[in-house]
Order: sequence, then C-alpha cells, then structure tokens
Amino acid sequence: MIKLFHRASLEDALLILKIMATKVSFSDLIKSEKPVLVDFTAAWCGPCKAMAPVLEKVKKSIGDKASIIKIDIDRNQQFATSMGISGVPTFVVFQNGKEKWRHVGMIPGNQLESVLEKFSGATAK
Repeated sequence: MIKLFHRASLEDALLILKIMATKVSFSDLIKSEKPVLVDFTAAWCGPCKAMAPVLEKVKKSIGDKASIIKIDIDRNQQFATSMGISGVPTFVVFQNGKEKWRHVGMIPGNQLESVLEKFSGATAK
C-alpha cells in the first residue's frame, strides 16, 4: 500500500482513512473518471512546502471535480522510482487509469486549476 504524505488537510486525512479501511490500491484510485492529481513530494523539499497552500486553494476552487493525492517519495521510494519520479515536486494527472499530464517543479495554482478543469470536462476559469 502507498504511504501518503503525513501532513494532510482534514479532507485528505479522511480520504487516507477511507483508503486504509478499504485497502484501495493506487491503481484503483487513478481509475476514476474524475481527474486525480498526484503530488509527489518530500518533507525536506522547500518548493514542495511552498506548493502546499497553493494545492489547498486549488482543491477549494475545484471542489469535487478532481481529487488531489500527496505521495511522499521518501516513504515510497520504490513506487516513486517505478513512476519515473526524479525530482520534486512532480505533479501527475491520471484519469481512467492513464497518465494524462505531468509537470516537474513549482506551478501557479491557476495553471493547475486549468489542467484539472480541462480533464474534468468543465470550462477552465
């Protein structure tokens, strides 16, 4: 099972508990028709820490149109390597089990919102 990032919002914490209770695998999570943004991050990463409030704002803005999941690469080294993660933060959007978009490094929140809106089928703001 994937170990999710240890600092999460209440909503994310509830999702983590739901995942743990149902033992949902990563592949099950990304099979959703709704886009899933995966934030590959690390506790020591300054840019990752700077992106945390940006992601919170994005989540509030997009609501239930997309899910956001944080994965700590240090706690999931083998998985991060298998996903081709070589730097953090790395953001990957999955939909219907397939990778749709990837970005390495910091990114403005409005750009993340536009990407998620695009894959959710809604008109970008």
